[in-house]
Amino acid sequence: MKTKTIIPLLTTIASALALSLYLTVSAPADKEKDQSAADDPGKALKCLLVTGGCCHDYAFQSKALTLSSSAKADIDWTVVNKGGRGTKAEIDLYDDPKWAEQFDVVVHNECFANTKDPDYIRKIVDGHRGGTPAVVIHCAMHTYRAAEIDDWRRFLGVTSRKHEHQARYPVKTEKADHPIMKGVPADWVTPKDELYVIEKMWPNATVLATSKSEKNQKAHPVFWVNEFEGARVFGTTYGHTNDTFSDPVFLNLLTRGILWSAGRL
Repeated sequence: MKTKTIIPLLTTIASALALSLYLTVSAPADKEKDQSAADDPGKALKCLLVTGGCCHDYAFQSKALTLSSSAKADIDWTVVNKGGRGTKAEIDLYDDPKWAEQFDVVVHNECFANTKDPDYIRKIVDGHRGGTPAVVIHCAMHTYRAAEIDDWRRFLGVTSRKHEHQARYPVKTEKADHPIMKGVPADWVTPKDELYVIEKMWPNATVLATSKSEKNQKAHPVFWVNEFEGARVFGTTYGHTNDTFSDPVFLNLLTRGILWSAGRL
């Protein structure tokens, strides 16, 4: 794995130890199991991770995602962590109209809820029109939620503007035959995380798994796939805590989502 990044050292010792244990114990067997799916004659997947913004330990999450996925598949990661730690930013990555063309998959794990300029948002979405696949994680669903246009929400496949309290949520698989969901335990319960309230599923999105609200027992999509103008998109609303990014089931789902979006699963 080659990783080009601008992120500091891990900041949460307990989560770092949990991730280290996962990589040491679990990764070798998983890599052997998934190798045939990940291989594409001599060519690594070129993946871009866009991250930064409010409310999360993006240094740890970036390390967790890049290390765990590269232990299972041949991935060449580029990490862009820009925009500070606020809720509003416009980063220069998207100034180039061809910003996404060199990548096989773009992972969005940013949190800029109050960025709302429509021209800026369209520059991002335009990078995926025509086929550049994506994986969207947690606060990416609340990013640009202040915008009046729906371009980003159509790309995500869901609309969400709020979340419920943190808890350990049981996950119910809705599409057991989907390749991304292979190996997910029927009794999987997340580490402590936030449940996002999904207002709308867009027409080309398919729910893979749900979790129920502890307040009203309403089931909300927590994993899904979307088809956006020729691009495959895999999404999850989980990913708030470092504990979630240390969970082997969650990390395996992210890796399988990356491979599926690229057509290699």
